[in-house]
Amino acid sequence: LSDDSTMLIRLHKDPNIAAEGVAKIKEYLEKQKTPPLNIAITGESGSGKSTFINSFRGINGSDKGAAPTGVVETTAVIESYPHPNHPNVRLWDLPGVGTPKFPADKYLERVGFERFDFFIIITACRFKENDVKLALEIKRMGKKIYFLRSKIDSDISNEERGKKNFNRQKTLDDIRENCIKVGNLRKRAPQVFLVSSFEVHLFDFHLLEKTLERELPAPKRNAFLYALPNISKEIIKKKKDAYQAQIKYHALLSSGVAAVPVPGLSSAVDLVLVVGIVTKYVNGFGLDKESLKRLSDSSGVPYSEFLSVVTSKLGGTTITPELIKKLLSQLLQPVSKINNSSTIPNIQQEVRYFPINVIAKSCCIRRQI
Repeated sequence: LSDDSTMLIRLHKDPNIAAEGVAKIKEYLEKQKTPPLNIAITGESGSGKSTFINSFRGINGSDKGAAPTGVVETTAVIESYPHPNHPNVRLWDLPGVGTPKFPADKYLERVGFERFDFFIIITACRFKENDVKLALEIKRMGKKIYFLRSKIDSDISNEERGKKNFNRQKTLDDIRENCIKVGNLRKRAPQVFLVSSFEVHLFDFHLLEKTLERELPAPKRNAFLYALPNISKEIIKKKKDAYQAQIKYHALLSSGVAAVPVPGLSSAVDLVLVVGIVTKYVNGFGLDKESLKRLSDSSGVPYSEFLSVVTSKLGGTTITPELIKKLLSQLLQPVSKINNSSTIPNIQQEVRYFPINVIAKSCCIRRQI
């Protein structure tokens, strides 16, 4: 902890610095809010750009706000697609390099290079000379670019049907090798990620996730993490750890408000605080009603079945002060049974932020695999 943080921890012992402490914590938490993250997606028509954009955001092509898909060039203009639960994260569908309105020599200028945090080039076959030139120019200008080979699920399926001695790993290696032959891409960009937008949990998506997590600057890293689709236990655990790391600061804020002598202020602020935090958790883990409905639509599994395996009482519902009060009273019932009524107010004050931690742990879903 920094010196400032140490000072903040002392505030519950010294009411005189409560107001200053609250302001400091609010300032810190404001800085921790995830900043905008703008991801540029480019590639030729039919490469699977739009499907990848939709899949990353947890929606399908028929949902409201979906990127239009098609084998012809559907991107005549630059389109921005915000994440439904994390609107600070935007994926931008860019026209392919070398189209009439976006010639190769003016491409970065026309698409507004400066606004993007990093670029992803997607192909369904081989990368071409224009892709390599674009990558080199982006790299020269100090930004990261990543190569994705899409539709791997279709390639694997076709190979498996057409060969008696099918070898999955050899097929993947051959695909990777084949798509980087052009322009000596192997030496210039050694890693190509093989992905399937319909089966995101398979192939190299986890490698892409780890690479971006490692290479993104700290403020952008959490923005990317929170927006990731909840496709693995590892991603869910990373989100949980990131959320839990902030709990102590929310608790300090609650304690600081409690030290300010304004009748009724503490409990009112607590409710607003907890509602906001819990809503963030529920949305982050994809347990809000809209996310579960999108998951139901894309998977074909009835919404009621998803809701039946959600273990948290907060899943699939609107988080309100009344709901939080109800859960808090349930959490305090075991305490009230072992303590007399005169001590309950003090106990409630001591465990005022305890539910935040409990709720963070309870935001989970059992998946039938």
